[in-house]
Amino acid sequence: MERADVIILGGGLVGLTLAVALDRHGLSSIVVDPADPEKVAAPQYDGRATAVASASWRMLEAIGVAERLGGQGCPIGSIRVSDGLGPGGARFDAGPGEASVEDPLGIMFENRHLRRALRETAQAAENVTLLMPARAAEVVRDASGVRVALEDSRLLTAPLLIGAEGRNSPTREAAQIPLARWSYDHQAIVATVEHERHHGNVAYEIFYPSGPFAILPMLPGTRSAIVWSVPQRDAAAILDLPDRALAAELQTRMGGFLGAVRLAGPRASYPLGFHHAATVTGERLVLAGDAAHGIHPIAGQGLNLGFRDAAVLTQVLVEGARLGLDLGDAQLLARYERWRSLDTFLVAFATDGLTRLFGIPGRTASAIRRFGLGAVQRIAPLKSLFMQEARGESGELPLLLRGITV
Repeated sequence: MERADVIILGGGLVGLTLAVALDRHGLSSIVVDPADPEKVAAPQYDGRATAVASASWRMLEAIGVAERLGGQGCPIGSIRVSDGLGPGGARFDAGPGEASVEDPLGIMFENRHLRRALRETAQAAENVTLLMPARAAEVVRDASGVRVALEDSRLLTAPLLIGAEGRNSPTREAAQIPLARWSYDHQAIVATVEHERHHGNVAYEIFYPSGPFAILPMLPGTRSAIVWSVPQRDAAAILDLPDRALAAELQTRMGGFLGAVRLAGPRASYPLGFHHAATVTGERLVLAGDAAHGIHPIAGQGLNLGFRDAAVLTQVLVEGARLGLDLGDAQLLARYERWRSLDTFLVAFATDGLTRLFGIPGRTASAIRRFGLGAVQRIAPLKSLFMQEARGESGELPLLLRGITV
C-alpha cells in the first residue's frame, strides 16, 4: 500500500500545481489521472492559451515552475475593453513603456507549455508520485483516513483526498455535493491567428450582442489567440468555414486594426456553462479548480481561480502540518472553505453578470454599457479595483500569490 500526505485525483494544471506546491513545503502527494501523458503532451491535444495573472505567476516562480517556462509567455501590458467597435471603452495599463512588460497584468501561455512545465517539475519532485494513466476504482473516506483502490489493484492511502478532475468531477458527484449549474447556449470558438501588425502586448475584449470576442497577445508579436463566444446555433457553421473565410470573419470582428489575418493552427470549440459547488469540502475531502467552480471565460479568470485554490490549500495544509494536525481534520478544511467560498462566489457571479449585461441588444443598452466603461476609465478607485482583479490580487492573498513560500 502506497502512502502520502494527500491523494490528488486529477493531474491537470491545478492538480499538478498543487502537488508541486506541497512538495516545495515537504508534503507528499500521489497524483492519479486517467490521461495518457504522451497524448496530453501532444500539441494537438489542447490548442488553447491561458492568461496567467501576475499573482499566479508569482506562485509559479515561488514553486520552481516558472524557470521551465522562460521565453515561452507573452506579457500582457494593457487590456482594452469596448462595447463593439465604437468609441469609448476602458483601458487598463500595467505601467508606462518597459514597465508594462517587466510587471505585466498577466502572461499568455499556450496550455501545452504550462502542462509540460508542470509535469516536468512534478516528475523531478521528491515528494510527488505521478500515476498516469491510472484510474480510481473505489474510494473510501471515513474517520480513519482515505483509501483508494486503483483499477490495476494498487492501493493508496492518505489523510486527505483532493478532487481536481475538472468540470465533470466524479469525486464531487460521488460525494453528492449539490451544484448550481446552467448553460449559456453558446460555444467558445478558439483559434490562433497571425496578423499583419504587432499587437503591442495588448489584450482586447470586444463585446458584441452575440457574445464576447477576445484577442489575446502571443509570441511572437504578430500572433494572437482568439476566443470567440458564438450562439450554439451558429457554432457548427462557423467551425465548418474554410480557413480563408474564417480568417476574413475574424478580421472583420477584430475591426481590421491588426491588419490582414490568417489562421495559424487548427480551430476548436467547447460549450460554455456555469457551475458552482454548494461546498468545496466534505469528510476528508477538498475540491479544487473546475471541480469546485466553472465560469465563463469572459474575464480569463477560470484557471487563475484554480491557482488561487491551490495557493490557499497549500498554506492551510502546511500550517496545519506544522501544528501537528491531521490533514483531514474538519476544522482545517473549514478554513479552506471560508477562505475560498466568498472569492469564488464573487468572481463567478461577476463574470455571469457581465456576460448577461453585454448580451442585451439595442442602442439603449449599448449606450448604458459605454457610459459604464467610461466611468471605470475616469474613476481612479474603480479602475484600480478592476486592475487588482485582473492581476489576481483582490481579497486576502495567500503567501504563494505574493511570491512567498509558506
